[in-house]
Amino acid sequence: MSVELQSVPFDPAEAKAALTQLPTAPAVFALYGAEAKDEPYIGRTPNLRGRLERLLQPSAKHPRRLQLAGRVRRIAWHLTGSEFESLLTQFSLLEDVYGAKALERMHLRAPAFVRYLGGNPYPRIVVTNKPSQREADWAYGPFASRAAAERFADEALKLFLLRRCTDDLNPDPSHPGCVYSEMKMCLAPCYKGCTDERYAEESAAVQDFLATRGESKLVVLRGERDAASANLAFEDAAALHAQVQKVEAVRALAPELVQPMNRLRAVVLQASANLDEVAVFLFERGSLRGPALFSTIGMRIQNEQSGSSSLFAQPMALEPVPDETGIREQGTGSNEQEPATHGRIPRTMLEARMEAVLAKLEEDDGSTPSATVRQAHLALLKRWYYRPEVKREGEICFPEGDGHWPIKSLLRGVGRVAAKRLATAKPQ
Repeated sequence: MSVELQSVPFDPAEAKAALTQLPTAPAVFALYGAEAKDEPYIGRTPNLRGRLERLLQPSAKHPRRLQLAGRVRRIAWHLTGSEFESLLTQFSLLEDVYGAKALERMHLRAPAFVRYLGGNPYPRIVVTNKPSQREADWAYGPFASRAAAERFADEALKLFLLRRCTDDLNPDPSHPGCVYSEMKMCLAPCYKGCTDERYAEESAAVQDFLATRGESKLVVLRGERDAASANLAFEDAAALHAQVQKVEAVRALAPELVQPMNRLRAVVLQASANLDEVAVFLFERGSLRGPALFSTIGMRIQNEQSGSSSLFAQPMALEPVPDETGIREQGTGSNEQEPATHGRIPRTMLEARMEAVLAKLEEDDGSTPSATVRQAHLALLKRWYYRPEVKREGEICFPEGDGHWPIKSLLRGVGRVAAKRLATAKPQ
């Protein structure tokens, strides 16, 4: 991620002259010293001018500010529209200076995954925060925490007969087994309690369950339940329905963000520094791309606070109308015009605009993100996604089953982000 910085020179003797040039807007900033070897101070703030006035202007109550101001020779900044963008920008600047140490400075720990050990002759699942790229197809996450991943893994195993032991098995009929084999909760490959083919079948079912967040098992159970009900076998249908509910409860422990690591794709919509734009980010191939800016010019943004046009009552957060200002009647000499449409544009153009933004983000520049960047971007996405919904700014959309993006849902998300941004905007 490349960050374009604006900058002004800073003279400690004329601090006010430089500080008055700074905007009073959210930004990520860097304070550079006189020497190129000096490490910059990098931070983020909701009010750039106010923060740097407190840091750099002389103050009798805070003499240390004089020491900091005396070492600064240049102020650089990048305006941001959201905390999500600020954190991503701050990491990019820190990573350029400190490399992998930027992870520690921003407390970006690797998220937890449930990993399917498919390379083992007798596969099992474990929880890890260090899934390898070589087995990215078999790592499912990220989860909100290691405890959340462990709970999901434990509950999922209760639906199958996969082994829980960590031993490298060498099946032997003389093996004593374990408590899970005694409770009939494991196929017991340790003492050849099943054939290798039967264990491979069960392992494949577990892998499908993880890859589809339980949908593979739900489809089978729902079909059997409906068939039993159609045949008037209501007791069997009730038992199958109880199993469906149990699987659904396990599925609920894995939010939509939980996907095979190398197939995780998402679009994040955030407010932009410009009121007439929304910032679009794409998470793909292990890293975040963007922001690409989606212009909201020509969209009618509904008032989210209005009862008659609330987003709950009317999910469409925009009302596209053809961009025509009126057509003069031809051949009559009349100056009368047909009703104007106030510069709004049709939905097809809005969809094309969104598709163009996504195509730009999906362009492959041939670069491969480093392990540091992958960990940071995944941690930032996880941290933002698992916030309480009332505190989570912005929107997220996942691809449909066929891999295509839900353009209409994205446009509705743009409308909600833009409406909230306009409602909270303050004059600068």
